[in-house]
Amino acid sequence: MGPLSGYKIIEIAGIGPGPFCGMMLADMGAEVIRVDRSGGGLGGAIPNDVLNRGRRSVAVNLKSPEGAETVLRLCEGADAIFEGFRPGVAERLGIGPEECMKRNPKLVYGRMTGWGQEGPMAQAAGHDINYISLSGALHGIGRKGERPVPPLNLVGDFGGGGMYLAFGMVCALLEAQKSNEGQVVDAAMVDGSASLMSMFFTFKNMGMHTDERGTNMLDGATHFYDTYETKDGQWISLGSIEPQFYKLLIEKTGVDAEKFGAQMMTAKWPELKAELTEVFKTKTRDEWCDIMEGTDVCFAPVLSINEAPNHPHNVARQTFIELDGVSQPAPAPRFSRTTPEVRNSARLAGQDTDSVLSDYGFSDEEVKALKEKGAVI
Repeated sequence: MGPLSGYKIIEIAGIGPGPFCGMMLADMGAEVIRVDRSGGGLGGAIPNDVLNRGRRSVAVNLKSPEGAETVLRLCEGADAIFEGFRPGVAERLGIGPEECMKRNPKLVYGRMTGWGQEGPMAQAAGHDINYISLSGALHGIGRKGERPVPPLNLVGDFGGGGMYLAFGMVCALLEAQKSNEGQVVDAAMVDGSASLMSMFFTFKNMGMHTDERGTNMLDGATHFYDTYETKDGQWISLGSIEPQFYKLLIEKTGVDAEKFGAQMMTAKWPELKAELTEVFKTKTRDEWCDIMEGTDVCFAPVLSINEAPNHPHNVARQTFIELDGVSQPAPAPRFSRTTPEVRNSARLAGQDTDSVLSDYGFSDEEVKALKEKGAVI
């Protein structure tokens, strides 16, 4: 039973960061009910859709008055609800914060958008790459003299979006226990990804970070914090920042200690990186693992998505699990007493409509009437 066991949360189905938030909350023990669009089955994604694991599904026609009323009824028995529509859409459907909180004044209402609920760009379409562009995050990712490199969609959608929404909702749920009042959580990916840049604003304010991509300590400019290709075409990573770790790097690679002694002399970084590049090409990735892995060099092999679940450290910690034959990341973080667990793989849209509505107080006759009107399936 995870630490959020006992909380009931309604998720209005969306894509990307919304399902990720729902997965996080469900992994932590919350009962998350996913409201899917009627007729919008997940089909072949079952059970492969990791983001949709751990919750039941009820399929609702949100464009019908009866469908909207069904969601409002669900809110009466829930602690929180969240959606990922553009600003104003939920209100037009009749399931906005005002309507939902009239039914349950203690309800926490989470909203997930890229640009936020207001501002000149609030109604514009966008994706992760756009949101992290506006927050300043994307500008700093890439090699010197080259274009910015999208870091998958980890920084906007998942780091700055879904994770901040989950954090915000848990904060609001804790506050509601004291005040007995709900509130709206406005989670915007541009805000969240800007927040993730806090340390780099500190560096900038201290004169330790420039605007030129690929010239700073943590963006690949240095020889001691970067990735290197190995003899077999694989890659390793180094993070030997602290002097004692850097000293060990020099010992393990066998480079000239005097030449490499001036670690923070930026003018020498390109020359020292060029030499390390050649050094790492003299051995395979596995050979370098034998020499450095598990030491204080701050070293790790760069593993692919297929390799990561099989690494001995990840196996020992059960960082990845297998559910219905599908390999996937385990719930995180971990707790000493309330152990998170995954209840089930992703469900088809509407697979649990009857059981969910029954649990939330709908009679068999009401469910039958809703189905006859096409409000639910």
